[in-house]
Amino acid sequence: MRLVIQLLLWLVIIFLAYLTFDAVYRPIQFNKVKEKRYAKVIENLKDLRAGELAHREVTGRFEGDFDKLVRFIDTAEFAITQRRDTTYLDEEYRRTYGVDQYIEDIVIDTLSFVSVKDSLYNGNEERYRSMINVPIEGTDAEFDLEAGTITKGDNKIPVFEAKIAKSKILYDQDRTLVLQENEIQSVDDVNGRYISVGSMQEVNTNGNWPQSYGEE
Repeated sequence: MRLVIQLLLWLVIIFLAYLTFDAVYRPIQFNKVKEKRYAKVIENLKDLRAGELAHREVTGRFEGDFDKLVRFIDTAEFAITQRRDTTYLDEEYRRTYGVDQYIEDIVIDTLSFVSVKDSLYNGNEERYRSMINVPIEGTDAEFDLEAGTITKGDNKIPVFEAKIAKSKILYDQDRTLVLQENEIQSVDDVNGRYISVGSMQEVNTNGNWPQSYGEE
């Protein structure tokens, strides 16, 4: 009996040791997977933001239809401009008062044009045509993309937002750890249930990720 009891005690000790090891090991592995996948997702969100900002620069608004955004990138061009100071005679002041007065002004000259796709994506069509897709093997999810305007005073200001739920990025990970991840509130991590860039509620084109993943 003593031998049986000792054997059972060793089995209990081994089992408890395994539980302790697993309790530490699983979160470590989860964080490694999470950080690797988040980095890929954020790169696509940065590309989406670049396309949206180019669209606003050229058209004055953001685009909520991804197919239309791609067609814009395919064909649109940035104007390369140069600002220079100039002065000229105020003819009306001279006629009225008989005295010369010069007006200082800024002239913007258009020097040339460069395509949006070459400027932002080095002409890599696959890069911007697929940036709506969540780049995680095993999932066919796409980012939710929305655009519109919000009212500030008397002005309507264009806004956009692209986002994806963390649960879709971590679709094959431990459910309990994913639920814990959704509740994170930290300056060193992505807070909330989504990874996102832009906002439909405020004038903001930043991402909600920390600086460890690069510029917001």
